[in-house]
Amino acid sequence: MNGSDGEERVVHEVAMVVPKRVLEEEGDCVEFLVSELKKRGMVVDRVVGLADEFLKVAAPLETLGNAAEELHIRKPTRLGIDLPFEMQGSEAFIRQPDGSLFSWFERFRCYQHLIYGIVNCSRYDVTLKLDGREFCWVAGESLLRRLESEGVIKQMFPLHDEFKRKELLQTWALNWWNFTNQPIDQIYSYFGAKIGVYFSFLGMYTQWLIFPALLGFIMQMVDFGSLQFLALPIFFVSTILWAALFLQFWKRKNAALLARWQINCLVGPSQGYRFLGMEWSSLPFPKELIKNLGNERSKEKEAYQRYEWFAYRKRFRNDVLVIMSIICLQLPFELAYAHIFEIITSDIIKYVLTAIYLLIIQYLTRLGGKVSVKLINREINESVEYRANSLIYKVFGLYFMQTYIGIFYHVLLHRNFMTLRQVLIQRLIISQVFWTLMDGSLPYLKYSYRKYRARTKKKMEDGSSTGKIQIASRVEKEYFKPTYSASIGVELEDGLFDDSLELALQFGMIMMFACAFPLAFALAAVSNVMEIRTNALKLLVTLRRPLPRAAATIGAWLNIWQFLVVMSICTNSVLLVCLYDQEGKWKIEPGLAAILIMEHVLLLLKFGLSRLVPEEPAWVRASRVKNVTQAQDMYCKQLLRSISGELASLTKPEQEQQQDSERL
Repeated sequence: MNGSDGEERVVHEVAMVVPKRVLEEEGDCVEFLVSELKKRGMVVDRVVGLADEFLKVAAPLETLGNAAEELHIRKPTRLGIDLPFEMQGSEAFIRQPDGSLFSWFERFRCYQHLIYGIVNCSRYDVTLKLDGREFCWVAGESLLRRLESEGVIKQMFPLHDEFKRKELLQTWALNWWNFTNQPIDQIYSYFGAKIGVYFSFLGMYTQWLIFPALLGFIMQMVDFGSLQFLALPIFFVSTILWAALFLQFWKRKNAALLARWQINCLVGPSQGYRFLGMEWSSLPFPKELIKNLGNERSKEKEAYQRYEWFAYRKRFRNDVLVIMSIICLQLPFELAYAHIFEIITSDIIKYVLTAIYLLIIQYLTRLGGKVSVKLINREINESVEYRANSLIYKVFGLYFMQTYIGIFYHVLLHRNFMTLRQVLIQRLIISQVFWTLMDGSLPYLKYSYRKYRARTKKKMEDGSSTGKIQIASRVEKEYFKPTYSASIGVELEDGLFDDSLELALQFGMIMMFACAFPLAFALAAVSNVMEIRTNALKLLVTLRRPLPRAAATIGAWLNIWQFLVVMSICTNSVLLVCLYDQEGKWKIEPGLAAILIMEHVLLLLKFGLSRLVPEEPAWVRASRVKNVTQAQDMYCKQLLRSISGELASLTKPEQEQQQDSERL
């Protein structure tokens, strides 16, 4: 259900793919599934495609509300308190920015609960059939799980809402005149908080790039002559302060977005008592620890501490394995590429070599990502998001080495600013072209190839070699589109991993070598304006609608950006030293001493700004404190009323006995 101003609009938001039936028979499992879905209050539309049949599922508001009530989804109320949803009191709950009662993440959870919640409640097994094949649906088993295991349900995926998709195409993807302005609230309502936060971050980053882009353009085009030794340090200091302030103000904007969207970061997908940010039901501790909770506190404390350090040790071991593999396997390959690049004289051959290098590295990094996923599966992490963050750190280590080790080689060994600038230009241009082709062309090629296979198969089945077969249904076109998945695998991350990785590598490139190539900030600003539109078109046109994710921040990427700012202080200081000490004397003269002092001052300023600039606006903090105070007052009053009711229900002898026990 989607709607605004109280108007209900039933939209098919989920599709299931089932095989085409050859025989019409009693007890058909697809017919049985459709009838069960309708009993649950859902609207089902059946569409026959070229090779498969599609079940489009929609849920009216009342059905979604009942599911949310069964799931005990906590939602913010007009009183400022998060309470479990109740359909009867739905008017008391705050609606989404688009006017709907539930967010896309909440709606998809309700769909999963409704569909997978169809269970055989009888005492007997039910025999189901499909084209002459029989199988049993045992008591207490989920119908969809059984159909998935039998191969009846091939896939289940979310569908695009055509009305909202076309609206976003006009106001966002095809609206080039707005540059960095985006309808963030509409993006959040349609794709969820994770994608909404990413595009908000990308838009703010591109807006903030205007200042260093103008400054870098002046530095690149104006010849300062003898003042170059003074202009570069000023530019370096300005970019570091700019980056530190940007990250702090992004934290403020992220907090404001979550407050506007009524998202409480402390509330997880399932509600209940929380322990260190986790649900009791999802704690990774052994069952015997939770079973004996509170029996012997000293032994219990010792067992938890032992288990905690055991988890840290496993994570540390995996991190060491990744670091050693980078040093022993990837470092020699990177140094060999950097050395060959240095001795080649032809610019065309250098571009070809860089393109081949990026293709090889892409394959090796995917292999490293799959190994990292296997290592993470052996770790003990509190939630899926923690595991995803662990994967991000490990894979970024691989990309960090492959992206920057060759540039460090040119800086430290050859100390040639012209060659370094040429390397940076080639990396920025080729990487931008590569990522653009990967984002735009690859999904379209996959989509075209799948349509071609389906049409060819249909022609072979019909025995006709002439005539063009059209795919008329939109749901079948959605089925042929690729998913929004990460290049390293779909286990823990979606396509935001690749987009965030591309952005982080770009930020590291322009920041860590700002003194060598100031114009890189202008190139990055232009690239990001195009990135916003191409990513929007990719999500709305060439890919399926992504699955919603609960995370409402950029997560581990913020720590990576903080790390890149610190690294840029060190690398730019080295660049200034190389520029100042061209003869390689490496003596602590006044100029070198000033650079070392400036480096330490910038490090102090970077960490000092994180304390001076609050991470959330005052109105957000005041609203949060107000909500907590109201919740405490309400719960205290309820507790007092319940205690008073219990005392009033006691008889007089029981009250006297209780008073005597209290005196004792």
